[in-house]
Amino acid sequence: MAFSLVTSDSDSDLEGLGQLSDWDNSASDSDSDDIDLHDDGFRGRRASRKIRRINYMQSLDDAEFTFRFRLSKPAVNQLLNEIIPFIRVTSSRNHGVSPIHQLLLTLRFYALGTMLISIADFVDVSKSTAGRIVRDISICIARLYDKYIHVQQGGAEKFHRIAGFPRVLGTIDCTHIRIQSPCRLVGEEFRNRKGYFSYNIQAVCDADLRLMNVVARWPGSAHDATIFNNSVLRAQCDAGQFGNHWLLGDSAYPNRPYLLTPVLNPVTEAELRYNQAHIKTRNTIERTFGVWKRRFPVLALTLRLSQPVMQSVIIATAVLHNICRNHSLEEVPPEVEILGGDNNVEDGSQNMDMQDISGRTDLINNFFNSEEN
Repeated sequence: MAFSLVTSDSDSDLEGLGQLSDWDNSASDSDSDDIDLHDDGFRGRRASRKIRRINYMQSLDDAEFTFRFRLSKPAVNQLLNEIIPFIRVTSSRNHGVSPIHQLLLTLRFYALGTMLISIADFVDVSKSTAGRIVRDISICIARLYDKYIHVQQGGAEKFHRIAGFPRVLGTIDCTHIRIQSPCRLVGEEFRNRKGYFSYNIQAVCDADLRLMNVVARWPGSAHDATIFNNSVLRAQCDAGQFGNHWLLGDSAYPNRPYLLTPVLNPVTEAELRYNQAHIKTRNTIERTFGVWKRRFPVLALTLRLSQPVMQSVIIATAVLHNICRNHSLEEVPPEVEILGGDNNVEDGSQNMDMQDISGRTDLINNFFNSEEN
């Protein structure tokens, strides 16, 4: 069964996630996880394999459950109700993997970021079935992108409280997510400036560290500005959809009427105050990346899946990040050691393409010209 994903005006590019031909679909429709072939010494007959899977909702207390699965029990119940119409059980026999165990296996994979064979034992399935479950559940969760991830106006006051920067819509940046070496035909496209293979992920967040935009389809060699210039978000900004509000980005982006970057060589006190407020406010996106990756360490390790499945995992964890923010879940420490802060690959120079600094200059002169602002 293939998932037909709805189209949207978002940047998530979910349409391609329905075409996951890299996996062996024949394994997903077999009963290999539900029966066990063995020779009983007399007739060599097929004997039923009795599988008793643990009810983790009952066996774990709230804190341990959240630590293991990165979501609380109420959040998991809510999520299950939203995706259950799209979940399949692989067998008509009594031992097909239930929707809740499929979801928990996938969440466990996000929490550990380990090899599929390591999580297959979690619900007593084969590696191929574990891979199919991670694929299918990730797609189901990614379908919720438009519900949980969208640009919302009305958060300017919260941004203003951070450092006094006015009319901020959101903060934007890119982060790199490591992947295994792709095939030779496209491999170098995924090699970033630091030499490892990755996806370069664009994201925008609000002052509460919620993701408002995620683009997960660009290889590691793509420049941050290139990703933004080809995004739906850029078209929406060009069309004036967000009024007189700004995105704040670093110097990898060109300064535009709706995207403000730091002053490269500040001279005046007003420029220095502008830069200081800009940096403090823009720190929200760096914090968002940190919270996102610590909650779901699969993003901070090395993804070893087919390319379409990797994209669905990234989008799915972004959806889950916002669900956690909506439930006001506290951060939980990662269960595995994750890589240090080298996943943001700085370009090191200011993007001078299509610079429009008149709006920034007016803001500096009219708003940051006094220490009271």
